[in-house]
Amino acid sequence: MQLRRSARTLVAALAALTVAAAVVPTATAASAAPTGGDRTSRSEAARVDRVKVPDLGWFDCSPLFGSTAQCGVAALPLDYDEPRGATTEVAVLRIPATDPARKIGTLFLNPGGPGGSGVEIAAAAPQFLAPELLARFDVVGIDPRGTNFSSNVQCFKDVGQQAAAVSGLTGVAFPVGYAETKAAVASSEKFGRACSTTGKPLSGSMSTAEVARDMDVLRRTFGDAQLTYLGFSYGSYLGSVYANLFPDRVRALVIDGVLDPTAWAGTPATASVPQTQRLRSGEGAWKALQEILDRCAEAADVCQTAALGEPHAVYDGVIDGLKQQPVDIIDPDTGEVVFTLTYATFVSFLLSDLYAPDGWQWVDSDISFVASLQAGGTGTPEGAEANAALVERFRTLQAEQDAAAAQEAAQRAALGLGFPYPNGLDAFQSVLCTDGLNPSKASQWPAAARRADADAPGFGPLWTWASAPCASSTWTVQDEDAYRGPFSRSSAHPVLVVGNYWDPATNYEGAVGADAVLGSSRLLSSDSWGHTAYGTSACVTDAVDGYLLAGTLPAEGTVCVGDAQPFVVPDQARKAAPQRALPPVVPPLPGAAPRG
Repeated sequence: MQLRRSARTLVAALAALTVAAAVVPTATAASAAPTGGDRTSRSEAARVDRVKVPDLGWFDCSPLFGSTAQCGVAALPLDYDEPRGATTEVAVLRIPATDPARKIGTLFLNPGGPGGSGVEIAAAAPQFLAPELLARFDVVGIDPRGTNFSSNVQCFKDVGQQAAAVSGLTGVAFPVGYAETKAAVASSEKFGRACSTTGKPLSGSMSTAEVARDMDVLRRTFGDAQLTYLGFSYGSYLGSVYANLFPDRVRALVIDGVLDPTAWAGTPATASVPQTQRLRSGEGAWKALQEILDRCAEAADVCQTAALGEPHAVYDGVIDGLKQQPVDIIDPDTGEVVFTLTYATFVSFLLSDLYAPDGWQWVDSDISFVASLQAGGTGTPEGAEANAALVERFRTLQAEQDAAAAQEAAQRAALGLGFPYPNGLDAFQSVLCTDGLNPSKASQWPAAARRADADAPGFGPLWTWASAPCASSTWTVQDEDAYRGPFSRSSAHPVLVVGNYWDPATNYEGAVGADAVLGSSRLLSSDSWGHTAYGTSACVTDAVDGYLLAGTLPAEGTVCVGDAQPFVVPDQARKAAPQRALPPVVPPLPGAAPRG
């Protein structure tokens, strides 16, 4: 099949925008020899080491990505068992070290997803990485095979077929009731069959193990003896897989917002539990929400929800009301319905709120607004104010989505790329479903969602349904070289595992689980909010930076505290301190699959 986006076309088009192509010499790494631990297996070493170092064809792509960005494309084996066979093209972006005379090597970044753009997070590195990291490392991001600016997986012939097939999944945040559930099961089955037929061969070659192999070939391409890596969310699983496939090739590996690798991959004993239920993300979100409501009750003078009653009771009333009767949000100027707020949509709004380090403010606002609107409609001053606030909130979210779509359209036009086919869903599922074990039929997900709802009301089903297309009877394409453990191999240098107590997407238990199973690791915990912990406090950020730069681990048992805490106004000294934060995480919105 022909893939939607040719990375070689990208190279040609971007190069035409530059004054001259900039061919940059590869780095010479200054990395310590392995200090111990397990060795890369002979079979795995043979897979990657016989692949020739690719010619990336570096050129200046700063006109599109800013800073000092350089871009290239690596043609890498579609199947590492056939190194001279078919290839797939992987897009790479590099921000060169600002002090090359003191360069340590290359720092690889991955933002998560699965399917997030390594190219884009590397381009943003000057905005959130410390000057010392930027001075001592070339910062590199790769778009995992099948995604973004790399050759794209495409499970449907065109966007029309895609939209029609997956409407039962994208039309609602998660299905509620018989009709929506039936439609979600049908769409899940269609999705799995499409990616197992039209999506081949790339859909069967997108497991995390293949991305880890790509990264190891590129590590060697850049001249680094060992890998230095910082991965967020799903990127934590990529880091865990790399550390177990290539344990003696780890220099410094940090994973933040951690997925329990054993839960992600699954075992024969847990295969009957959907992959996205095993991760207990729903429980993480529910725990964070309950803590916010607890702290709201303790800070009644500043929490809007507490002004309406006991916060947990107010929340329960909002949920019960939405289950019985969705609320129409009305344009105050025209009287038209802007959108209808259902129970599932409201839960997805709250999950979006919880992704931000200061998301409790939005949680408080959303609950109090809906409660006020339910109490008096738009006929009371409080209800009218709440309705107007929700209209503004919805339009802000819509404007952000529209701006992102416009930016992508402008980039595509500048690059001379063809009619857009949004492959984010295809990419997400192709990684998820080739990585992990799942129940055999999509019709098993409703019962699983009910069980998840008992443990994490609302959030449990929202996360559980994300893996429904992975049902093994309809998702039949397989990657025979996917990695499913063991995850206990000892790397040459420890993996720094960063876990956030109140993460709504990657439950803190995932960090604890990863630390317990990894053969060589150190757990850094943080009492912080939002998704991932880097940038939420100097304690976390300095610990990560120190490990990447010098291999210095935080003391065992270290617990950091996030600068932002619910209903607490920071003192002026902390407010004045310069903050470095990750680029904004794009949270799941209504009708979108949750993302790590």
